[in-house]
Amino acid sequence: MIRLARGFLTGGVVGVTPSAFVTGIIIGNVPLLLTGAGLPFAYGFLLFVAGIPRRAREAAVVPRTALAKIESLRAGGTETGDVSLRFDLTIAPHGEPPFRAEARLDVNLVDLPGYRPGDVLVVAYPPDRPWQARIVKPDAEWARRAAGATVVSAPESTVVRKPAGAGAGFLVLLGFLLGVAAIVLPFRAELFAPSADASEVSESAEPTSVTSSSGSATVTVGPGQSMADAGELRRAVDGLAQHADVAKVLTAVVEEHRLSVVFAPTGVTAPSFDLRSLPVDRIPALVTKARTTLDVGSPQTWQVTVVPFAGEVTLRIVATGPGGSGSLGG
Repeated sequence: MIRLARGFLTGGVVGVTPSAFVTGIIIGNVPLLLTGAGLPFAYGFLLFVAGIPRRAREAAVVPRTALAKIESLRAGGTETGDVSLRFDLTIAPHGEPPFRAEARLDVNLVDLPGYRPGDVLVVAYPPDRPWQARIVKPDAEWARRAAGATVVSAPESTVVRKPAGAGAGFLVLLGFLLGVAAIVLPFRAELFAPSADASEVSESAEPTSVTSSSGSATVTVGPGQSMADAGELRRAVDGLAQHADVAKVLTAVVEEHRLSVVFAPTGVTAPSFDLRSLPVDRIPALVTKARTTLDVGSPQTWQVTVVPFAGEVTLRIVATGPGGSGSLGG
């Protein structure tokens, strides 16, 4: 129940944060802008404080040591001299049936030959959370046991994994939608009020439409197209530049079929960037990385937020699926 409530609240915060931030900029509502900027920090602090008792209980559990056989291993990418290895292990606790579990370990390139399928290692894990098994450096006694031990492989049906809360993905999505609605609906009159200098350009022969006003602009691609396609985002930026001054942009949000831009208000000094300098080539790669590394299930939606920070443009993608939400920086 706590896991489900946390998922719902997380979805709500993810929905409220960008909605409040962008809405506050568009309509000039400072409290709403501050809410969007401060809510993630307040929620993160709340989660940290609420998790203190649980972390204390988990830390008090004495880990169990056991022998484990390497069934298989896979190497991940590396940016240093270490390689991240993902092990599929058969763990054989003394006096209990063996079971399968996964473990990760960063191994120096020089030590890679010391890890091969069939080798016996020493692991430690909390008895109530066997999916948190980790490979440890054994003392002399356990090293002697591992050297002469034979571990019989356990069937794959015995794999232990972290329990997934039923309906967690749905509650995250529900919280996200309610969070967006909680911000957009009360301010819909100001958000969607017609502007005297608003103009909409839509060419029937082109699958892309551009809508711009004094405070924001949107570029939408047609069916079968995606902003993650090669060259599509660049065409969207160039097309928008023909209808609006894109030299001072506060924030840009890239989604599957849409590019949304918020302009700096006239006379207001705020960090901004030229949309034409947007690193469009990095966004498709970031989307691909999120789809392959973020474990949120499928199908999933993604959203890349672009903001200026310390004189540079920063990118962050949030992917949402049945398994929850995850984010990456790029």
